[in-house]
Amino acid sequence: MSHPAFAGLDFLDTAVFAVDQDGYISYANPAASSLFNLRDAEQLSHCFGAHSAVVLAAQAALEKRVSITEHELIVMGAEGEMYVTLDVTPLENTAAALLIEIRRIDQQRRIVNEERLQAQQQANRELIRNLAHEIKNPLGGIRGAAQLLAHELPEPHLKEYTDVIVDEVSRLQSLLDRLLTPHRLPQLKELNIHEVLERVRSLVLAETPNGLAVKRDYDISMPTLIADKEQLIQSVLNIVRNAIQAMSNIGQVTLRTRIARQVTLNRRRYPLALRVDICDNGPGIPEQLKETLFYPLVSGRPGGTGIGLHLAHTYIAQHHGVIEFESRPGLTIFSIFLPLNAWQGEQA
Repeated sequence: MSHPAFAGLDFLDTAVFAVDQDGYISYANPAASSLFNLRDAEQLSHCFGAHSAVVLAAQAALEKRVSITEHELIVMGAEGEMYVTLDVTPLENTAAALLIEIRRIDQQRRIVNEERLQAQQQANRELIRNLAHEIKNPLGGIRGAAQLLAHELPEPHLKEYTDVIVDEVSRLQSLLDRLLTPHRLPQLKELNIHEVLERVRSLVLAETPNGLAVKRDYDISMPTLIADKEQLIQSVLNIVRNAIQAMSNIGQVTLRTRIARQVTLNRRRYPLALRVDICDNGPGIPEQLKETLFYPLVSGRPGGTGIGLHLAHTYIAQHHGVIEFESRPGLTIFSIFLPLNAWQGEQA
């Protein structure tokens, strides 16, 4: 979709297109044609929808003859929904009435979200560590007092009340121990990621023998990884167990491995990373939980402790990796990215 007046825009990486006074697209550079499947003489409203932010911004720019910029808009493109920055500029020539530029910000948004989550998780870990230490001391006193009281009770049937106290204190101490566990540094060894996944698969199939299918989709050419095997097992196991519980123990989980190339993790660029996808066909993650999913003590399940995903995130972060997820009803995918050379020179 070329136009001599806009020939200089053909080589831009961002999507740029021109719109005439009647709302028809008169020019689109190759980036715009690829990103939005634009056709010659197509109306802007047909491409984006009559009530989309792009169309409303274009109408406002035409009426008021002012430039408009919108940040972090969600628009539908050839690859589905994407986050973009939108610039609409009125033109004072006969070739078009408006010039529209759309820049994808998915990568920048992901990096910002990673940084926000890392900072929040660090603050959470410090808070929980301090609280856990403060709570453990009085719990030990309560437990000891209940055990002494049990020996002094005149009637044996009253002992069931002290047993409840001891059992609840033990449960709370176990919970606190799990919250304090992530502060152990990884014990690094060379391993194959498929050993980790096969261990997890065996464990969950033993725990859920009926109604659950765990499928493999492995890239057998995957190189070895320097990592803490037990921490990786626990991370993947926590995510898989979460998925199984969300599906009420009936459904399908797929474990998939791939190589990711040229990825940015925690603001550092890696030529190669290992990617593990944990896919399930459950109901999906509730919208209200998505922003806080990895926070400790946040759970969408009645009776859940909200520690499993927090631990998984902590362990993967200690390996310089990240966990991402996408979810809709019928398909949830947790993706673990682990850089292959993150521990170069640090192998134990």
